[in-house]
Amino acid sequence: MTTQNEAILAASAQTAEHQAAPKVVSKAELSNYIGYKAQPTQWHQVTQAQIDQFADCTLDHQFIHVDPEKAKNTPFGTTIAHGFLTLSLLSHFAEQYSITIEGAYMGINSGFDKIRFLQPVKVGSNIRAHATIVSIDETKPGQYRVKTDVSVEIEGVDTPALIAEWVGIQLVK
Repeated sequence: MTTQNEAILAASAQTAEHQAAPKVVSKAELSNYIGYKAQPTQWHQVTQAQIDQFADCTLDHQFIHVDPEKAKNTPFGTTIAHGFLTLSLLSHFAEQYSITIEGAYMGINSGFDKIRFLQPVKVGSNIRAHATIVSIDETKPGQYRVKTDVSVEIEGVDTPALIAEWVGIQLVK
């Protein structure tokens, strides 16, 4: 029988394994990472508190997001996260799946070439990201554009919450 401390240590080890720092790769290795499919990120539970805070930040207080009683009478039966909240969580997930070019001193979000919201995320849902590097181009000396295909999986749901083509810039010494 496992003691509570052993169970906590085992869970911590699994968490640490999934929260490994971004993979650091040399400039010479970059071509090997085109098509690189990262391991799925850790699950993240979307809470009503997060949804409410996002509504306050964006001033988007539509009832489907912030009023559990009214939301019960919708096809979803509960509140749902803002699509842009789910999209914003990509920054959190990227810490788990990104590669970092050796010597990088800054990363910049350059935007998205494509975003599609496919499935609403109900409050209490667990989500995680899947990512594949599509391209890595040196656009100027020491400036690399990394394009990544990302999808956000909802636990137990076949259709992803969203798919996106995300572009980032890494400035490298």
